[in-house]
Amino acid sequence: MDTLPHPAPTTLGTGAGTPLIAATGLAFQVRSQAGEINILRGVDLSVASGEAVGIVGPSGSGKTSLLMLLAGLDRPTGGTLSVAGHNLARMDEDALARFRRDHVGIVFQAFHLVPTMTAIENVAVPLEFAGRADAFEKAEEALVSVGLSHRLTHYPGQLSGGEQQRVALARAFVAGPRLLLADEPTGNLDRTTGQHVMDLLFGLRERFGTTLLLITHDPLLAERCERQVRIEDGRIVSDGAR
Repeated sequence: MDTLPHPAPTTLGTGAGTPLIAATGLAFQVRSQAGEINILRGVDLSVASGEAVGIVGPSGSGKTSLLMLLAGLDRPTGGTLSVAGHNLARMDEDALARFRRDHVGIVFQAFHLVPTMTAIENVAVPLEFAGRADAFEKAEEALVSVGLSHRLTHYPGQLSGGEQQRVALARAFVAGPRLLLADEPTGNLDRTTGQHVMDLLFGLRERFGTTLLLITHDPLLAERCERQVRIEDGRIVSDGAR
């Protein structure tokens, strides 16, 4: 039974034939004491709505930087980037915050739960930011959907690593995002727990038709995606369906 909300229809110019993600010549540079460092070097990437894409490559290749750009948490220094019909390079910080709230869910390796909030409070946060009167009702439904009905009022420090990541999953999906960005979501978990978390993630993604970009070093996880993109030294070196 579906308990999380389906994404609302949108008129942002991402209809049939229009990619949800469109990046052309995407570049990202940072300054250091040694000078400019080119992290992304002209990335071209198109992702259709509903696709599941595994992003693989060695450490330091630019995978996480790409995710941060797609989330509007960093700004590209070159090229063009459109996500869900929004030109991220032209948006100010307030607009980017609204974009993330309305369209993007993010799951990190390190959970990023607020330690002074209970599980239900953590999951309700994005809905409260959106002014939803039913924030706690929907948060409870989301936690039930990941098997945590018995942990609603527990704090992160009272939860296992797997339970914390399930809270993070519930928070990421609770607002019905069009795009889910997952950065090594099982990196802090043992294999059995990680497998369970990924089963939940892929099940929720399939149920709601969410577009997924999954960064992982685990080839078995990457193979669960219908498409794999490999990044090396800031460039896409292969891109194809499994």
